[in-house]
Amino acid sequence: MKLSQIKKPTEPPPLDSTSFFSSLINPTTACIVILLHQRVFSVFSSPAFAAMVMLTMPVLKQSSFCCGVPVISLSEPDSGTLLVRACEDLGLFKVTDHGIPMELIARLEEEALQFFALPAADKELAGKANPFSYGSKSIGSNGDLGWVEYLLMEITSKPLSMDFLQKPSASSFRSVLNEYILEVRNLACRILELMAQGLGIEPSDVFSKLVMDGESDSMLRLNHYPPCPMLQELNGFMTGFGEHTDPQIISVLRSNNTAGLEISLRDDSWVPVLPDQESFFINVGDSLQVLTNGRFRSVKHRVLANALKSRLSMIYFGGPPPGERLAPLPLLMAEGEQSQYREFTWCEYKCCAYKTLLADNRLDRFHK
Repeated sequence: MKLSQIKKPTEPPPLDSTSFFSSLINPTTACIVILLHQRVFSVFSSPAFAAMVMLTMPVLKQSSFCCGVPVISLSEPDSGTLLVRACEDLGLFKVTDHGIPMELIARLEEEALQFFALPAADKELAGKANPFSYGSKSIGSNGDLGWVEYLLMEITSKPLSMDFLQKPSASSFRSVLNEYILEVRNLACRILELMAQGLGIEPSDVFSKLVMDGESDSMLRLNHYPPCPMLQELNGFMTGFGEHTDPQIISVLRSNNTAGLEISLRDDSWVPVLPDQESFFINVGDSLQVLTNGRFRSVKHRVLANALKSRLSMIYFGGPPPGERLAPLPLLMAEGEQSQYREFTWCEYKCCAYKTLLADNRLDRFHK
């Protein structure tokens, strides 16, 4: 069954852009000037606001980049080789024939939209993100802001244990989350094993075992980007989620059919990635870049707000156990090749990530 044949979930009400902006202004902080369409539009008193409202109109490639994203069917016999090429060239690709039921995806989307449609006070009962639970506008604790609200959930070997999910009223949400997590984790491991096969290394679970480990430090994030109608009047654009790379091993993204995702190419230009609600987008994380000694590329990406439509995305982040020591794998290094990174634990790298801004290059601190 295709998603187009499934009843569309009720969309949450639009966010009040006036109150949103008002909540960001702090008169005691330094002013920044926001430029839209190369002209001064307004002055806001929040240095962190610069991370959300861009200073110029986006510079994008003239042609549609959708065709530039590798599309790989997991049922193809040479899919491992194609995955490796995509990880080396771009760090992001789309997979089809993934095996996750469309009905399951639609159920999770419906439950998530119902949650985000709740009054703010009800959503906040889920707990304040620190870092897990419900968050709005603030991303992390270092001043990054975005036109986004989200649920961030820690994934362990046990079922989800967030307090609000234990209530009888959340039983269907809890059930579909646990079911989806199982499916998407298996998909991530399947892809990681195909990568290992494409690299010609043994054992084939050299990457996937880190994600399947009972102590694996993985997460699921549900991001809701409300419509931002004011963008039509401003003819500008706004950050939903600021530019960053993912620190884990692998990220598995699925979104509805609202555009917004962009990636940065090697020449630092930003290009849009058109959505496909029946497929998954996979991107290389920092940890996988380290394990392959830079052969695989952890791609920088961001999400822009949409003036008319909301965007809902579900991202699974497959991470290693906290004590796992990360360094380039010797079996992937050619004779005489030098390691680009010093050895570190995942816990060490994660702590570094939590202390930095989204746009910071965290791996720079671990280069030799």
